Formats: sequence, structure tokens, C-alpha cells
Amino acid sequence: MADEFSRAVALGLNLSKRIYYGKDRSLSPPELPKEMERSESLLPTAPMVYAVISEPSVVDNPDIPSYQPYVHGRCDPPALIPLHMHGIAVEVDCYLDTAFVTVSGTWRVHCVMAGQSCDCRIGIPMGEQGSVLGVEVDDGTRLYQTQLITLQDTKDVEKAAKAKDGFLLKRRILTLKVPQVEGGSNLYMKVSWSQKLLYQDGQFCLTLPFSFPAYVKPVGKKIIKREKIVLSVNPGTGKEVLLRSSSHHLKEVTRQVGKLGFLYEAQVSSWSSADFFFSYDVSSSDIFGGLLLQSASLHDIDQREMFSLYVFPGNGQHRKVFRKEVVFVVDVSGSMREGPLENTKVALLAVLSKLSPLDYFNIIAFNEGTQLFSSSLEPATKEAIENATQWISRSFIAEGGTNILLPLNQALEMLAKTKTSESVPLIFLITDGTVEDERHICNEVKSRLSDGRSICPRISTFGIGSYCNHYFLQMLAHIGRGYYGASYDVDSINLQIQTLFNTASAVILANIGIDAFECLDSLEIYPNHIPDLSSGSPLIVSGRYHGNFPDSCKASGILPDMSNFIVDLKVQKLKGMALDRVLARRQIDIISAHAWLTESKQLEEKVAKMSIQTGFLSEYSHMVLVRTDKGKQASDSMSKQEKVAQPHGKQIISPRKLGIGFRKISLQKVAQPNGEKIISLRKLGIGFGNLAATAENRPPCREEVKLHETSEVIAKAAARCCSRVVDRCCCMCCIQACSWMNDKCAIALTQICTALACLECLNCCCEVCFSCDCF
Repeated sequence: MADEFSRAVALGLNLSKRIYYGKDRSLSPPELPKEMERSESLLPTAPMVYAVISEPSVVDNPDIPSYQPYVHGRCDPPALIPLHMHGIAVEVDCYLDTAFVTVSGTWRVHCVMAGQSCDCRIGIPMGEQGSVLGVEVDDGTRLYQTQLITLQDTKDVEKAAKAKDGFLLKRRILTLKVPQVEGGSNLYMKVSWSQKLLYQDGQFCLTLPFSFPAYVKPVGKKIIKREKIVLSVNPGTGKEVLLRSSSHHLKEVTRQVGKLGFLYEAQVSSWSSADFFFSYDVSSSDIFGGLLLQSASLHDIDQREMFSLYVFPGNGQHRKVFRKEVVFVVDVSGSMREGPLENTKVALLAVLSKLSPLDYFNIIAFNEGTQLFSSSLEPATKEAIENATQWISRSFIAEGGTNILLPLNQALEMLAKTKTSESVPLIFLITDGTVEDERHICNEVKSRLSDGRSICPRISTFGIGSYCNHYFLQMLAHIGRGYYGASYDVDSINLQIQTLFNTASAVILANIGIDAFECLDSLEIYPNHIPDLSSGSPLIVSGRYHGNFPDSCKASGILPDMSNFIVDLKVQKLKGMALDRVLARRQIDIISAHAWLTESKQLEEKVAKMSIQTGFLSEYSHMVLVRTDKGKQASDSMSKQEKVAQPHGKQIISPRKLGIGFRKISLQKVAQPNGEKIISLRKLGIGFGNLAATAENRPPCREEVKLHETSEVIAKAAARCCSRVVDRCCCMCCIQACSWMNDKCAIALTQICTALACLECLNCCCEVCFSCDCF
């Protein structure tokens, strides 16, 4: 689908050459750079809007009508012409390890003649583990807003219409369509999402998609272009915050204890061509932590008290980590062929090269059966690494099915035989498939992890593509006190595997316990098993409770030298931060994994309510786009909730399951049978795996969803036409060829067909005349 999107943009850029901007050559749009000819360069690198062009004849300047030769045929698939951007502003709020981003911008439909209209497609790239929270679009006459509904309401939508729109390109770029926007009008868009702050070298880092291509620059000398970024940082620690680096010139506007505020604002000649990046750290060279407490709001579905416990590794550069005993369990089934397996090989070799000679390792390649590099753990010497490299090149051949339990049991048995107490035993599972016995695997692993060692084996998991059950992999990682990672894009497998392993293997504090938990009347904690503290990632645990936390509490654990270590946790009542929204993403994912494991309807309903309340993605809620015609809006005296329930002037467009919005809508109230239209679009959740795709060994990189369905419609029309006309005189190839034909060729072909038709008519007349009695 990403390739289809890029091809449509390339076609749109060529089609935009028809637009006439006047005699002044300085107003001509910039030429497309050569590097933009590559398809991957044409995916949106910042929030963008495109005109969806099916009829090339409507492409023209709405302000300066010009003579354009008529274009025969249609664009199949429709072309995407990037709209000119007239303003952009960004607000970023950073709390703990989460950033909330709001982007507001204005785009103009500069490429469609006045009096005509076209659909507009929105492209919203998000950062690390991004999750859309809301989209609002205003075209001057209609207002579109995303909202959440429950799955029960989703069933009503699916009865009304089939899914057609709403996608995630490479699982990180949201795209959805706004119908019928008039040429020359302005689109005002506001979009919000959350993303995770990366932790590198003791610093929190954020990269925002803020790189705009040259072709979105508006044409005109008097158009003022302004960029604005408002940034606030509140890690919740109460310690001094230091800004380390920034891609744009940030001016400090506020400074308080533990909080910072910055502003970037400029009038520019060209839009930003680089992503916005900044990093900061919380001043401390040693391990430190704290406990944040907050009461539930009046509208919270769970009225228990909330808490968030954090432990940061500090910015010590030479902190000692545990030695490693690691078993790599790698899927080499038939679906891993080509890209997935090759990228996994590269990542595995890079990881092996970073092991210390004091570490131990082994490799298990599995499909229906298993292949072992060695019968036992090997020291990570240079010779052993070279042998492993050769073994990987011989043994990593993608073929066969998938059996996950067998290699996991072998890895657990192998680690159980080692008696070293001063190391962290680690299983690193990489797979792209799902299997039938996943719940049994979780229960089996849970029963085997208590083996009498001071540090039981840790299990980290990595999922490739959308066919594997990512909730199973998350659950397995929670049970094993490890980490979970994923890559939905084949090209990012190498980097993501290395990042996950660097985090999971750099353990500096293990077997962490919290003394204050014993003082509470009841406790619900996410995740259930507290993972180890890594030098590559802060530890954040959250939950709900009844009772009272003491004024001070402690976290204890084991250091790499096997000595005990105690961290004093500062307890503070939190203000100025909505803790439920900051923690919502991780809690929804964890509870969804438990709902899958236990098959609990109660947990599914809980996730749906949390999703609707906080606006985050879940598997048990659905997003809709509510259209309000401005001429039919209710009076200002009506409450916001009453406006939502009005049946007049609204249209529901549901773009794949996202968990977007901040309030619940009842479709029974909105979807009244008086002209409203409900369009249910494709689900967006990652789902719970695809057994059929795994059994068929379908590669995870295979695209199943198409951006447009035009080709299917034309193919069906061609099939009907062929059934009525003699043999193959109307075929799909002919239709596609005609749609791509230039003007001169079309005219020549028309003249040839006319001449042949005339000759055939003369021949028919001669036959009739000579057959009559007059001759």
C-alpha cells in the first residue's frame, strides 16, 4: 500500500505541471529533486494533505483559469497532488516518557479549478510508537471530527456499509479521506497524537515529523509563511531539567523546578526541511526514582486512586551491567524468506559482535523443528562468534511451518543447566507468525520460570509484521519480566532488533521490589511482574489502589556484583498532569494482552471504556469521523453533548479501528434515516494474529490492503462489457492503455478507428447493393 501511495503522489506531481501560475516565471513551482524520484521519498514526512484526482481535466489554477488541452481517460489509481501549505504550528507536552503532540495547519486546494471539487486525503506520520488521539478538519462549509464508539455500535456501522477507507501506512502514517472539497478553498486541520520519548545515553529524545517537501510551498510573493513550535517539559521528577540539543532555535520562556518551556517562531521563505529534534536530561548521575499519586477525576470510570512509580538509571556513562547468558530463538519458517530473514541475520550478527567474552550465548533456529548452534551455551569468544556467523549463513534457510513451544522449552532447559548466579539469563524470541497453542505457551512458561535461581530467565520478544499475535508476544514478555518490540516495516527490522536487545541486555538492577505495596488494602499493577531496570530505558510501573501510601517508600534490587541496592522514592501528589492519559497507552496494551490470555469479556469492556475515556487506540473500540454541516449546526445555547446527539447535518465516516476521540457517540442517535450516511472503514487495530497467513507461509511484507478500489471497479465493469461484446474486443488491458495514452496518440487512434469504420460501412453497402435484383 505504501508503494501504491508513492506512485499516486508521483503521478500527482506530474499532473500538477498543468497548473498555470501566470506569466511571472519567478512564481513557477520548484522542480522535483532527483532524490524524490525514489518512491520511498514520496511518503509524507510531515502532516500533509493531498487532492485526490480521478479526472485530470479538473486540474487547473482556481484563481487564474487557463486553456488546458482536454485529457482523455481517468487516473487509475487516482493521482495524489500535494496541496500547498499556508501555515503550521506545533504544541508538544512531555510527561514522564510520553510526548503529546498537536499540529495545526492550513492547506489550500490550489490544483482544482473553481466550481469543481475533489476528495482530499490526509497523511499524518507519527513518531516512535505513535497513537492518534484526534483529527479535526474544517473546509469552510463542513466540520469533521473524530470520535470513539464501542464495538457494539461498530456492528451497526458494518451493517450500513462495507469498509473502504482509513489506513496506516507502514503502521506509522495515518491516512484518511475528506470527501468533496471545492477547488480554491482552504482546509484547516488540527491533529493530535502521542508518541514515546526515546532514552539514549541518559537523555530523553524526541523526533517529530516536521520535514516538508519543497512542492508544498505556496506560489506567490505576498504569502506569509510562519512556523511555530511550543514545547513544555515536565518529567514529574521535581529535579532540574537541562535541554541538551535542538534542531530548531528554541527560546526559553518559562523555567520552574522540574519544568521547562520553550518557543520557536519564525517567518520563513521555505518550510522546514528537517524533522524537529530535541533532547533533555534530568540531572542525576546515579539511580533515582519517585512515586506520583493522583486522585481519579469525577468522570473517570475507575474511581480508585492512581499511582505511577518511576526509576531512572541516571546518566552515568560507565555503569556496570550484568553479564549475559542469552539464547536467541529465531523463526526461520517459510514466511521469513527474503527481506525479513535477511534483515534478521544482519541484526543478529551485529548483536553477537557486541557480546563480551565473559558472556555466554546460543542460537536456536526453528520452524516445525529446531536447529541448535551448540548443545550448550558457548562463551562469546571471537572464535565462537565466527563459528556462529558461518552457522547462521548455512542454517538460516526460510522453509517449513512454525512451532514456538519446542524451541522455548529447549532454551529454558539450556538456561536451567547453567549454575552461574552473577548473570542475567535471557531468551530473545523473534518471530513473524502465530500458532494455535499460544495461551498454553504462556501458561507453560509461567510455570517453568521459577527454577530456584537468584535471577530467573528473562524473556524478551520481537514481532515482525502483522500476521504474528503481538498481544501474545507482549504477554510472554510480561511473564518473563523482559521487553517487547516490533517492526511492521521490513526495512526497520535490523535497527529495531538491535535497539530492543541493547535495552533488554543492559540490566543494572534486577529483582526489583517495592516495600510500600505491602501497606495497601488492594493493588492493581501494570505490568504484574516488575521488569529489571536497564541502562537503556527508565522503569515505569503504574496502577490503581485502595489504601494509603506511606510518606516515604523504597525500591530494592540486586546490582551486578550481587549486592543489594535500595532507592529512596520521593512520594508526591501530582498536579498539572493528567496521569490517566499519560499512562493510558501502556495500560491499555497490558490489559488487552490479559483480556486475550484469559478471554475475559469484563476486561475487554474495561479496555473499551478506558479507550473511549482517554482517546487511545484499543482492539475493543472504534473511531468514526463525524461530519457537521455548518449551516445545520444547532444553536449556541445547546450543550456540546446535545449537539453530538443531533440527527441532522451529520455524517459518520469510520476510518479503521483507532480508538480516537474523547467522548462516546451512540450511532442510534446519530444515524437517523433522514439523509445521513454511515460509511464503516477498515479496522486499524493490530489484531490477534493470523493463523491462516502463518499456515500459508505468507511473507509479512505482502500488502493485502489497497489504497484505492478503482481498479476492481473498472475490472468488474470490463468483465460485464466483455460478456456482452464479441470475445475480447473490450479488455482490461485496453482500458488501462487508453487511460495512460497521451492526447496525440488518442487522436490518431480515434482517426484510425473512424477510417476503418467508414471502410467497413462502404463494404457493407457494396454487398447489399450487389446482392439485390437490380444487378
